[in-house]
Amino acid sequence: MDRIDCFLNGRFLPPEQARIPVMDRGFLFGDGVYEVIPCYGGRLFRLAHHLRRLETSLHGIGMADPLGPERWREVLEQLIGQRPGADQSVYLQVTRGAAPARDHRIPRDVEPTVFAMASPLPAPDPRLAEHGIEAITRPDIRWGRCDIKAITLLANVMLREEATQAGAGETLLIRDGFATEGSASNLFAVRDATLLTPPTSRHLLPGITRDLVLELAAAGGLTYREAPISEQQLRTADEVWITSSTREIVPVTRLDGVAVGDGVPGPVFGRMRQLYADYKRGLQQGRGSG
Repeated sequence: MDRIDCFLNGRFLPPEQARIPVMDRGFLFGDGVYEVIPCYGGRLFRLAHHLRRLETSLHGIGMADPLGPERWREVLEQLIGQRPGADQSVYLQVTRGAAPARDHRIPRDVEPTVFAMASPLPAPDPRLAEHGIEAITRPDIRWGRCDIKAITLLANVMLREEATQAGAGETLLIRDGFATEGSASNLFAVRDATLLTPPTSRHLLPGITRDLVLELAAAGGLTYREAPISEQQLRTADEVWITSSTREIVPVTRLDGVAVGDGVPGPVFGRMRQLYADYKRGLQQGRGSG
């Protein structure tokens, strides 16, 4: 296995040497936020968008960005520089830090814990685009601030495990009769050749890939709307997709054991797949902004 160095509180070091105190509030309370950023051909994918979302998440839990955009870029580029030109995935996390005592009250004058690491990013399995995945639906049992990319992911883990146990690739979440997103993805549906995705709210994460898909739809002449998707609309959609930074765009061809549309990836997905591939190719070749 390749050696993967990481960054922790101002130092680059091997992961086996990285240590945090047992009193760190990320460890004790899940008190922190994170980001996952792909890197294609040595170029970070929409870094400015990810760092804006990080700042928004930090603001949502009452913290300031401990590094700032320029220092984050320096750190992340040094991490991905270990494998020049390679596709990678960068994980970064900020917790509130370690306090002298375990207390639910937010402590003052505590230094945050800042961590980042890079690892190889496997190419998407082409069979997923050709055949799609199965998904299941479950009630959305998560907390009320899903727009904050918090490290408190136990509900997401449990929901994703339900999909795994059912032989499915994702769990799509239903709240008050409407689909919100997946356990680790954003959601799209196609009805009558119109691409739909739920509008941003506190009930779903404003996905970076989600927003890029909407930009590509506009540039590519696809009809799209940000609108609530009812459970009934989801179940009768012509196409269903999920998106995330590391999984990119994946069609859902079976939902709770029932075929979605014709049971194969649809034509709108095919068009978006090409638009996304063109965008990614340009990024790998140094065209456009990451």
